[in-house]
Amino acid sequence: MLDHFGDVLAFVRVADTQSFTRAAERLGISRSAVGKSIARLEENLATRLIQRTTRSTSLTDEGQLFYEHALRILCEVDDAEATLAERHQTPKGRLRLDLPTAFGRLHVLPVLQRFLADWPELEADVSFSDDYCDLVSDGIDVAIRIGGPADSGLIRQVLAPHRLVTCAAPSYLERRGTPEDIDALQQHEKIIFTYANGPVPWRYRIAGALRDVHVRGALRLSNTEAIRDATLAGLGIAQLGAFLVGDDIRQGRLVPVLEDFSREEPPIAAVYPTRRHVSPKVRRFVEAIRKEWAAGAPWE
Repeated sequence: MLDHFGDVLAFVRVADTQSFTRAAERLGISRSAVGKSIARLEENLATRLIQRTTRSTSLTDEGQLFYEHALRILCEVDDAEATLAERHQTPKGRLRLDLPTAFGRLHVLPVLQRFLADWPELEADVSFSDDYCDLVSDGIDVAIRIGGPADSGLIRQVLAPHRLVTCAAPSYLERRGTPEDIDALQQHEKIIFTYANGPVPWRYRIAGALRDVHVRGALRLSNTEAIRDATLAGLGIAQLGAFLVGDDIRQGRLVPVLEDFSREEPPIAAVYPTRRHVSPKVRRFVEAIRKEWAAGAPWE
């Protein structure tokens, strides 16, 4: 096929214009060259593709079938050329990002700072929210989301795994003991995350089944970093994202509990609106995050 790509292109232009002359003008070659391309293509395919009279040019049934396939091939080639061209374009202009509040500050902003240093013609507008915004109506180029529903109108690129950790400060566990199972949580102080005016249940795998466990506690906070601070202060047990407490656990400031009941959560992903060609600034920013986290999430 590649040996006769010029013949295929000539055929498609004749089909589009219904004229050998107009096809030749579009291709910048002679009418006779177009005729030779069509004749060569028909000979190779052993079938007539075009009916020619002194007054009209039309496709045969076989020609119509071949045209539909050839057109798709040419569209794929156009897409490939556009994609390669974009890879050599410099990211520039304004990159609009929407990030989860704590995760974005701790783990995405450092990547963004290095990314902006690499591309001085680029600037960034960053909003922080734990709600899922409408990317199109809000004019957002890329959002980073922790889990969340699938959306057919968005491209989704998984960046890293996500897990929740039930943990407490060593001082609290020395004072109150370590819970061995989910029921034992009833005997402990819990620090509760509230969202949309309600407590968020803790999530576990119990006897092979995923379960949401509704826990109660005297301290209820709507900010996960405040919950981390309260947990570090020994005020109780909390369930928090590994991205928030990973370093505290490595340094021994927090101790994970109930690990036998932990479960994998929906991953952390970059989402952006579906377009035929992704802009260089979006594509390169997502690539920058994936490259930095390729060896594993830095908080794990």
